[in-house]
Amino acid sequence: MTTARDESKLSGKQRSFLRALAHPLKPVVHVGHGGLTDAVLTAIDGALQTHELIKIKFAGSEDASVVDFAPEIEQRTRSNVAQVIGKTLVVYRGRKKDPIIVLPKAKEKPKK
Repeated sequence: MTTARDESKLSGKQRSFLRALAHPLKPVVHVGHGGLTDAVLTAIDGALQTHELIKIKFAGSEDASVVDFAPEIEQRTRSNVAQVIGKTLVVYRGRKKDPIIVLPKAKEKPKK
């Protein structure tokens, strides 16, 4: 895993699209009391390679909020958090080759 981030942020329309796709999904990675260890980040990276869109469930970490973990997950897995709901994160990282999920185009900002 590299820590360089080469993907842009998701637009609101793209986040909405991903939230709709993620609704029926079950969490594929569970983070326990140990928090974000290298093993957990490797599991998240592997799940993103396979599925592109995953749910991550956090259990027991009363010290830190799930929102506190989101930036580190985004940075260390080169992904984008599409939604935070309760103790669950919805994370997306598109494949460069043979993508399963095709995001809607983001609106271009009007030129002045």
